[in-house]
Amino acid sequence: MPKQVDYEGRRRQIAEAVCALIARSGMEAVSLRDVAAQAGVSMGAVQRCFRTKEDMLLFALEHITQRVSERANERIEASSAPQAASTLLAHSLAELALLDEPSREQAHVWLAFVAHAPAGERLTAVLHDTYAKLHALITWLVRYGQESGEFARSLDPDREAHTLLALADGLTVHVLAGHHSPATALDVLQRHVDHLLNDACDRS
Repeated sequence: MPKQVDYEGRRRQIAEAVCALIARSGMEAVSLRDVAAQAGVSMGAVQRCFRTKEDMLLFALEHITQRVSERANERIEASSAPQAASTLLAHSLAELALLDEPSREQAHVWLAFVAHAPAGERLTAVLHDTYAKLHALITWLVRYGQESGEFARSLDPDREAHTLLALADGLTVHVLAGHHSPATALDVLQRHVDHLLNDACDRS
């Protein structure tokens, strides 16, 4: 019997190899030969999984964005007891900002794709869709805080989500550039969430 290949598993394996190469050496390091070597498969196996290099990059981007989104959602769903909206919001923003050490590789990869996006409409479309989903998650958390009485009803959840997502994204860059440590970046995020709490208290 011929050996059965886990096609989706192989594609994820290759996507992980693409991300590792980008994190180590930048987008220009992604060649068919180097990806195959990093993944421990033949070049033919890579070509059977992806018709073009762009297809491979798109899948790698979708792979990493799915992991980031899932981690943020898992943080919300993991608690057996209800958590304060402010706690969920602060934890979710920290996950999205990719501040901890295990997320450093993903942060490098994410920024490489953002920088490369103007060169390809399909990459731009994936990034746009990803940001839209993250924006929706933060908007929901702000609304949840309003419903629980933690955040002021006068807040515009959509506007706050734009601000908070931009802040988290910017802190990703600042940590990688050495302007912030992960700890000081987390403090910045927490102070902005605390500001939402204080604003609710001031208006009560």
